[in-house]
Amino acid sequence: MSQPADTFSLELFPPQTPEGAEKLREARARLALLGPDFFSVTFGAGGSTRDRTLDTVLEIQSEGHVAAPHLSCIGSTRESIRKILDQYRAHGIHRIVALRGDLPSGMARPGTFRYANELVEFIRAETGAWFHIEVAAYPEYHPQAKSPLDDLLALKRKLDAGANSAITQYFYNFDAYDHFVGECQAMGIRVPIVPGIMPISSFSSLARFSDNCGAEIPRWIRKRLESYGDDSTSIRAFGLDVVTALCEKLLASGAPGLHFYTLNQVALISTLWLRLGLHQRAAGTTAVHGDGATGDVSRPA
Repeated sequence: MSQPADTFSLELFPPQTPEGAEKLREARARLALLGPDFFSVTFGAGGSTRDRTLDTVLEIQSEGHVAAPHLSCIGSTRESIRKILDQYRAHGIHRIVALRGDLPSGMARPGTFRYANELVEFIRAETGAWFHIEVAAYPEYHPQAKSPLDDLLALKRKLDAGANSAITQYFYNFDAYDHFVGECQAMGIRVPIVPGIMPISSFSSLARFSDNCGAEIPRWIRKRLESYGDDSTSIRAFGLDVVTALCEKLLASGAPGLHFYTLNQVALISTLWLRLGLHQRAAGTTAVHGDGATGDVSRPA
């Protein structure tokens, strides 16, 4: 399978409650009007949201949209992964995001698979070319990587194992992505590396996410966000300007699309989509307004 150029996608996380599920349906209906190429759906640590991920993916597919479930291998066995793959194939799912994932709290051992390249290799051995496999990439390097070179080699192993393309962790420094892509090309990596985009709605949440995943908030952005205190309107307005400018620069430089971490919210994503003119890609697309937040909180995968 080949990855088309200029792919624009939206990431969701499965709800925890019936109320959350209904709110997500409402938000998803509005996000679908934007015409994304696919929705991805996250998968909790150690498969903790496996059934909810599957349910969400099947709902998306039943509505006529392309769904790409995340699949993490930490804490899993070959048999459990095989069962999940068989379910997705039976339902006609052709795209998957293969990740190592986080070790669940209290779990002492990672299970059969230690790294994402082992998962990718297993998926290919079990299913051939059935799935388009996305993997994770880290322009500012994975926080557990021993060195930048080790992190690049880890990505190369995933691609050599059969992955088709990569989606990056979010970042706000264009040069980090540009330099990273250059390093990948120097290593012979030619697959699309799609930038992951995180809208800014709350400084405290963003700082917490970033500290956990190793994404840098440039000092000038951090200081401006800190200066707004609890003024959420100013934070969102400034964040929209920052992220819009970043996306415009990425697309102008030749980035093969954008992957938006929605946190199951509508307003910021739809505003960014419209500012970037992405709504023009889908005939008949109408503008989307309003918040649409589900009330759930999730760390981006």
